Amino acid sequence: MTRIKALAPGATLGILGNGQLGRMTALAAARLGYRAHCFGPEADSPAAQVCARATVGDYRDEAALTAFFAACDAVTYEFENIPVEALTRVAKKARGKLRPSAAILSVCQDRIAEKTFLNAIGVATAPWRAVRSRADLEAGLAALGAPAILKTARMGYDGKGQRKIAKPADAARAHAELGGAIAVLEGFVDFEREISVIVARDLAGRARAYVPVENRHKHHILDETIAPARLPAAVARKAVATASKIARELDLVGVVAVEMFLSEGGEIRVNELAPRPHNSGHWTIDACAVSQFEQTVRAVMGLPLGDPARHSDAKMKNLIGREADAWAKIAADPKAILHLYGKAEARPGRKMGHVTRLGPRKGR
Repeated sequence: MTRIKALAPGATLGILGNGQLGRMTALAAARLGYRAHCFGPEADSPAAQVCARATVGDYRDEAALTAFFAACDAVTYEFENIPVEALTRVAKKARGKLRPSAAILSVCQDRIAEKTFLNAIGVATAPWRAVRSRADLEAGLAALGAPAILKTARMGYDGKGQRKIAKPADAARAHAELGGAIAVLEGFVDFEREISVIVARDLAGRARAYVPVENRHKHHILDETIAPARLPAAVARKAVATASKIARELDLVGVVAVEMFLSEGGEIRVNELAPRPHNSGHWTIDACAVSQFEQTVRAVMGLPLGDPARHSDAKMKNLIGREADAWAKIAADPKAILHLYGKAEARPGRKMGHVTRLGPRKGR
C-alpha cells in the first residue's frame, strides 16, 4: 500500500463556505493543531469567527479562489451549492488540493447527475425522470403517475426548490412556481422512515462508517436525529454497505452523507448525497471519540481515520429560528449539550444551533 504523507500540525486547511459546518470543521482542525482559512461571501460568518483567517469573496472570482488555494495546504468545502465551473479550473491548477474533488461536487450538486450516477452503480432511488421542459414533465407524470415531487436539479435544500404534484392538473402551476427550471420528477415512495449514513474515506481508499441514524423533519427541515436508528441488524448492514459503495465509486476523499428512504419491508432507496459533513452527523461531536468533523479533517489532511464507534446513544435537536432564544434554559439543563453557531439574526427556518442529549449505549 502506498504510504500517504500527512500534513503536519501547523498546516492550513482551506474551507470553501463559511457557515456552521465550516465553523465546526475549523474547530476540529484546531484540536489537531491545524489552522483553518475559510472563503465565502459573508464577513461576520459562523466559520470566520473561529478561523485563523477568512477571505470574503465570490465563488466565481477565479483570482480570489486562486489566491485562497495558494494560501492553503489542502482545501475542502462545507456545502454543495458552489459554482463548479470556476472551482474546477482553479482546482486543476492546484494539483489535488481540493478534497473531495470538483468532479464529485459536480455530481452531487445536480440531482440529474446524482441520480444517474447512483442508478449506474446499481443503487436504487425513487423512480424519476429528468424535466427540461413542460413536455418532459407531462411525459414524466404519464410514466410515474401522481402524486409525485418536482424538484429543481440544482440549489434545492431544506425543502426549497420543490413542489408536490398531487394530481396531473397541478403540474403546470408547480412548474411555473419553480420558474421553469431544469428539474427532476420523483415518483412517490411510501417509506416508513428516513435514515442516513456518514462514511469517511481517506487518501489510501480506507473507509470508516458511522452507525445509521433516523432523521425526523418538520416543514422539510431536519428537526431531530436519533442515533442509532432502531433497525434490524441486516438492514443496518445494508445501509452501511450502500453508503460505503457510493464513497468508493465516487473515489471520495473526505466524508459523504447518504440520505435514504426505508420502506416497511426493509427496502432502501437513496434520496440524496452530501459530500461534506452533514446535519444528521452533529451528534458525533458529543457521542463519539472522533466526530464527523474530525474525520473530515483527518481524511483531507492525510491523517489516519479515527474510530467512528459511539460511546453513547444520542438524540440531536436542531434549534431553528427563535428556538435558539431558549439558550439560557438549555444551558442550565445538565443533560443538554448546547452548540450555538454565532449567527446574529434568527429567521424562520434558519438553523441557529443544536442541542444533543446522550444516553447509555445500547446494542452494537
